[in-house]
Amino acid sequence: MTEIVEARARRSPADLAFAIVRIVAGLTIAYHGYPKLTNGVAGLAGSVIPKIGLPAPLVVAYIVMITEVAGGLLLAAGLFTRIVAIPLVIEFLVIVLIVKFANGFIAFAPTAINPGFAGMVPGGFEFEFLLGIICLASLIGGPGAYSLDGAIARRRG
Repeated sequence: MTEIVEARARRSPADLAFAIVRIVAGLTIAYHGYPKLTNGVAGLAGSVIPKIGLPAPLVVAYIVMITEVAGGLLLAAGLFTRIVAIPLVIEFLVIVLIVKFANGFIAFAPTAINPGFAGMVPGGFEFEFLLGIICLASLIGGPGAYSLDGAIARRRG
């Protein structure tokens, strides 16, 4: 048992690297959701959500807002990391596969900024794909040593 506790106490450069990626991704996601919190979700509920055929667009828009703001902050802190990663992965799957896939991978391709784009919103899916992969890595690998989840685990021994 002491070997496990000692192994958990050691932190590697890889732990720090993953913490940086997790924190930056979480804060980016939270910042992306912040306008929905301050300005409301009516724009989202009246545009993309009905186009992809989800029921109760206003309810879904609030779920998206909470997922992005609270989920992003919790991901950044590394608290309830695996739990919060699940709705984030689902959100990014929807964005990549349904909302933006028709635009292609590159977010800032010249055709993506011209009127008449193929997808529901302009731009390719590279940014959302990257954030989704980071959330998936957090779901699979957990929060890492530099996280509140890691601190709680170390405290419990």
